[in-house]
Amino acid sequence: MPLSLCGKKMTFNLTKKNILVIGGGISGMTTAVEAAEVGHNVTLVEKLPYLGGRVIRMNQYFPKLCPPYCGLEINFRRIKQNPRIKIYTSTTIETITGSVGDFSIQLKSQATFVNDNCTACGECEKVCPEERPNQFNYGLDKTKAIYLPHELAFPFKYTIDDAYCTKENCKKCQEVCKYDAINFSIEAKSFTVNADTIVIATGWQPYDASKLENLNFNQFPNIITNVQMERLAAVNGPGKGKILRPSDNIMPKNFAFVQCAGSRDEKHLAYCSAVCCSASLKQALNIREQIPESTIKIFYIDLRVSGRNEDMLIKVKADKNIELIKGKVSRISEDPLTKELMIEAEDIMSGKKSKEKAELIILATGMQASASNLNIVKYNEYGFINEDGQEDGIFSASCSKKPMDVSSSNKDACGMALKAIQENEIMRY
Repeated sequence: MPLSLCGKKMTFNLTKKNILVIGGGISGMTTAVEAAEVGHNVTLVEKLPYLGGRVIRMNQYFPKLCPPYCGLEINFRRIKQNPRIKIYTSTTIETITGSVGDFSIQLKSQATFVNDNCTACGECEKVCPEERPNQFNYGLDKTKAIYLPHELAFPFKYTIDDAYCTKENCKKCQEVCKYDAINFSIEAKSFTVNADTIVIATGWQPYDASKLENLNFNQFPNIITNVQMERLAAVNGPGKGKILRPSDNIMPKNFAFVQCAGSRDEKHLAYCSAVCCSASLKQALNIREQIPESTIKIFYIDLRVSGRNEDMLIKVKADKNIELIKGKVSRISEDPLTKELMIEAEDIMSGKKSKEKAELIILATGMQASASNLNIVKYNEYGFINEDGQEDGIFSASCSKKPMDVSSSNKDACGMALKAIQENEIMRY
């Protein structure tokens, strides 16, 4: 039977499989749709109330510097149109038992208190008196306790943060809902699904910048991380596309990037995440485009870029308003009156210690393995999944096994979809 997988025409002797995909980011979705579109049944599990992972929260992603909705909307549509894909959001894995061809997976779905009657009309949000930190914007602003995760959330419905909603003591959202979509009696439920093979696409998380005591991330609001910078620049971010410093919502003119914030450091992340330099160059060029009068200093140990990303480095070097300083930052402090930040660093090229001022500082923190203690999986010393030595029928995709950019993650996810359906399959090109 001739079919197409990741754009390649192949012929399969199809024996329908049940495939479990853990993680609903871009890699998990790619694995799910590619497997389902060649005839397999897929269960897609995501711990958040929506699909899209880290990519949906970016301003632009590699390689074409597209906004995330550009590519993800296509995957959302492919999922909607495919009855072979069963989605469980707000759901985590409790246990995995069994072996290839006969895995039994215990799942637990959290109570979101909003059912599928929700039309996302927004009336509930208008009357909600409680607020919560907006995790989608990495805590840069707040939402109501009942909220729509973002404009193209999939599934497209509101959810309730149990930690902030007073539920039965309030009921205002329930009272205004015309569709009986809110039910505070809903409880978390555990259930079991079966799978022949499993693909783990649990992704990554940014390193906790508060652990970098000398950089004072938690002390001064105008020190942010690279993922927060993505949200500041995004049109659906807290500034609606305007880059505003968190302390006073004023547009800054003087910026600084601190590369390898915690990376290549035995006390924090001993490895290089490979994508941080390219991400900072991208963000610097974006700042220069949005704020033509801006000046930027980039403090780095080594600049590691390759392929088409080298074009960005050429543009940065040609920009007179961007200065590349080879040197490790030792300390960041703040003027309590002006909120202006001071960076202390060693300029390796001149051999001198330098002090530079900035209104907004971006810490390029590395990519850390997402916390996932799956009982049947083997991890390496850094918390990523080992590519070798796993049980038959278990595969790891993309950033669950090492840092990757979006383009590489998609390619790897296609490969994992192929491996998951190839197990005991007769296949020929």
